[in-house]
Amino acid sequence: MGGDFFIFLCLHMVRRFIRDIRFWIFLFFCIRLFHITAPPLETGHNWRQTTVTMVARNFVEEDANIFFPRVDFAGERSGITGMEFPLLNYGIYLVSEVCGYDHWYGRLINLIISSLGVYYFFLLVRRVFDREVAFYATLVLLGSIWFSFSRKIMPDTFAVSLVIASLYYAHCYLYDSRHRTIHLLGFTLLAALGMLSKLPAGFLFILLAIPLCDKRVPIQERILVGSASVGALLPVLWWYFFWVPFLVSEYGFWHFFMGNSLSMGWQELQGHGMEVASRFYDDALKFTGFAVFLFGIVRIIRSKQRLALLILILSALSFAIIVIKGGRTFYHHNYYVIPFVPVMALICGHALASVGKNWLRIALVSIIMLEGVINQQHDFRIKEHMQALEGLEEDLDLLTDKDDLILINSGDYPTPMYFAHRKGWVMDNERIARDQTLDSLKAKGLTAVVVLKRTFGSPIDIERSASFDSEDYTIYLLSAD
Repeated sequence: MGGDFFIFLCLHMVRRFIRDIRFWIFLFFCIRLFHITAPPLETGHNWRQTTVTMVARNFVEEDANIFFPRVDFAGERSGITGMEFPLLNYGIYLVSEVCGYDHWYGRLINLIISSLGVYYFFLLVRRVFDREVAFYATLVLLGSIWFSFSRKIMPDTFAVSLVIASLYYAHCYLYDSRHRTIHLLGFTLLAALGMLSKLPAGFLFILLAIPLCDKRVPIQERILVGSASVGALLPVLWWYFFWVPFLVSEYGFWHFFMGNSLSMGWQELQGHGMEVASRFYDDALKFTGFAVFLFGIVRIIRSKQRLALLILILSALSFAIIVIKGGRTFYHHNYYVIPFVPVMALICGHALASVGKNWLRIALVSIIMLEGVINQQHDFRIKEHMQALEGLEEDLDLLTDKDDLILINSGDYPTPMYFAHRKGWVMDNERIARDQTLDSLKAKGLTAVVVLKRTFGSPIDIERSASFDSEDYTIYLLSAD
């Protein structure tokens, strides 16, 4: 009798854990701690991560002024340039002030904020719909593209998480009578920081139109939230449309993509419909998840779920502007779809919650999550030929000083410059081989040329004696002429 009761109690506790979304968020947090200290050298988006880490390192080593972010591949210039508001970068700097600099702080900061963002997503969906929809939608989000990008040193899931949290506090302010001041301040601050960190994340604020048009909410409360939204938007407009162009003009180095005009973006999308679509059916949720997403659309239309349908229509129309302005950049970089993924997860949550048989719901959400995780597990490993770059700084230290300018044949990829821990130029072999290129750069202070052989570059003949040679790269000192 006692044994049966113990088994019953254990099963009851297991069932409670499994039905608690906090268990799943914590589990996925722990899974993504695997190789959390790995260098930003995974095949996908190492270049994007190292532009974050080099800015953070420059805050530590040169100037901690958050308004003057600087990169390392601007040649003889200071490297100060316009970019996204460097909130994630500055978080790395602040941790480095206490613990000493290391790149992986960015992974951990993003993972923490993105995990909290998933929880806020659950809380928000539960408030607007119900717990069942929120539970399944959150599980889908955990297994989506969010899984890998929430541990990358990139601001995408970081920014969307802040925006989701801000929407939660806006909803609490409009529909709760408690802690109203805290909720309004939380909304305003997180909205501003989210949009500053990644401008496309702000598209989700179109959903505020729904509660702001809800006549059940007193007009004065809606006016206050609308005013707070304007207040959150002002620093965003100042940063992206005044300060970023000013930095580019003043310091002479362009780096940040601000999007195309709608007409140019539309032209770039012509003939690439399947590539654009793949960002949604492949990258966002993978194939099973996308199939459930389509089923969810049919389900909310047939069952006349007006609120869910309105959310889908508003967000889809708003996100279409981002797709068009992104143009070629959108279908070339899968992380541009991230802001829309929570909406897709919400529709999947509706679909799964509507399935009558419990075993079928569990099977479907399990397949969605497994397919997503399995297809992203490669992002947790660093290939051997990529790891060779970790020794580049040490080899350069034997030949050059830290303030010497170098040239690396990595094309448009700044990743090797970060691991060189130097400043200078990145170019492809064709440009380097042109007459007078090296002479003109030497006049600007070029001291050494790094020729990569296996990663980011290929061998090229330099008419000088090599000062260092390995399987992965050759270093030439121009001063040795």
